[in-house]
Parts: sequence; C-alpha cells; structure tokens
Amino acid sequence: MGASSDTGDKKVALLFPGQGVQRVGMGQDFFMSSPAARATFDEANEVLGYDLARLCFEGPAERLGRTDHCQPAVLTTSVALWRAADEAGFSGDIAMGHSLGEYSALVASGSLTFEQALRLVVERGSVTTAVARETPGSMAAVLGISEDEVEALCKEAGDVWPANYNCPGQVVTSGLRGSVERMLEIATSRGIKTRMLDIDGAFHSSIMAPAAEHFRGALQTVRIQAPSLPFLSATSVAFERGERLRTLLAQQLTAPVRFTQTVRAALDFGVDTFVEFGPSKILTGLVRRVMPGTTTLTVSGPDDLAALAELSRRGT
Repeated sequence: MGASSDTGDKKVALLFPGQGVQRVGMGQDFFMSSPAARATFDEANEVLGYDLARLCFEGPAERLGRTDHCQPAVLTTSVALWRAADEAGFSGDIAMGHSLGEYSALVASGSLTFEQALRLVVERGSVTTAVARETPGSMAAVLGISEDEVEALCKEAGDVWPANYNCPGQVVTSGLRGSVERMLEIATSRGIKTRMLDIDGAFHSSIMAPAAEHFRGALQTVRIQAPSLPFLSATSVAFERGERLRTLLAQQLTAPVRFTQTVRAALDFGVDTFVEFGPSKILTGLVRRVMPGTTTLTVSGPDDLAALAELSRRGT
C-alpha cells in the first residue's frame, strides 16, 4: 500500500537530488539488504561496462566526483534507494528532482526506464563536459538577497545568469569564468555574501547551448512511456509528460533550475511531505527554507525505511 492511499488528502512528493551530493559509501547498506537496490547497481554495472557499485562504495572520492562518473552514480544510487522503498511498500503522489535528479524522478514516474535514463545521463555528462572544456565557466552562490536583486547583479556583471533558484536567499549563478569573478567583486564591494562552487562549467546557462543541441539527438532515440506518477518539472514549473519531455530535457541544460518555484507548485498541489532519496539532506533542507514547518524525510540507509512506515501509519 502506498503512502498516497494511507494519508487521505495529504500528498507525498518523491524528491531526487543532483550532482554534488555524492559521497563514498553511498547506497552500500541498501545494496547489502535490498534485492531491488542490488539489482539496480548490477544493471548499472552491465550498462556502463565498469563496476559503478565498487566506485560508489569504495571510491576514490576524486574519481567518484568526476562528472562522467558522478552523474550515473547519483542516478543509480537514488533509483536504488527509491526501489528499495517501493519494495517495502512505500509510494508517493508526485515525482520531482533538482537538475540531474529529474532523471531519477522520471524513472520513478515511469516515463523512462532506468536503462534509458542511465544512457541519457552518460551522454548528458559527455556533451556538457565537452562544452565546459572548450568554454571554461564557473558557478557561484549568491546569498541573502532577493531573486530580483540577484538577477540585476548578473545583468550588471554581464555573461552571468541565475542557474539555480534553490530557496529564498540562495540563488546559484553561472557564466563565463571572468564574468563570474567580476560579479563576485561587485557583490563583495556591496557586502553581499557569495560562495564559489567547485564546478568547472557554466551549467544551466546559455553557454551550454551547443551541448543542448547535441543532446537533442540522444533524446530522439528513447521511447517516452506513459507515466504512472505525475512528474513536476523544475524547468517549466509544471506537470509534464509525453513528447514534451524531450524538449524539456534539452532545455534543462541551458535553463535555470526553478526549485523554489517548483516546491511552491507542489505545495499548491496539496503536497505536505517531501521524501528525498539520496545520500544527503540537501534538498529537504531547501524545502524547509522555502516553507518552514514542512514535513521532510531523507532515505539514505535501510534504517530510514522505518520512518517511511511511520509516515504511512500516521495517515491511517
């Protein structure tokens, strides 16, 4: 029995993180305890042609953090955790994700098979890495000011754009390396707090247009399935399905992640609980900053399944 049938009018959002949450050891406990999680890692090993499970469980961290390894690793871990929860009888009402996490969400929604998502993520990492190598970029978080003020700051600096609307008071910007440095100088001169991210690329900006163009070809090769669960896009801030997903997944490379707005859309839809499937609590922390008091859970190890069972019992 899923959570949606147990909690009356309350709705649960399945939430999936993106690149940056990876850590050595992620998913190993579930691999040892859940047949569904083990099968997920085994399938990834077969599709990728190398031992992704061992990389996730043993590292080294430097290799795990590389985009070409990190993206399939985060996808596989998130899907493995979600499948373990599903195996235990837990489900949700909608699926959503942050950037790369939308691929995990599309697997959970039934729109993509895990193999399709894995192959797309490998290609996505390849085309974005190529652009980042050719056109070096940077990303930096701007803290403590409004979205309008961040947008004005980017415009003043030039060749910098908002990339992630994470939560009130936290917007990540993206652009050419020199332009991001100029924006940081302007911000510092005005007492605005900033933080550089350890990312060598202008992701979620127009700099990635060549990558998006190449990626459209890969997207044409997959068959979009009829979803069993609504998918809420952080690109369009709307529920999306079918052929529209091909367009959105290409646009995702150049468009900002509107996570703040998407969480609010989920709340408007009736969601009152967000369950994150991943090795960290980054997204649930952002959710609570968007709407303080919202119920959040993170599934990162087998012990967390007890909290999911309790969530279902509270609605009976």
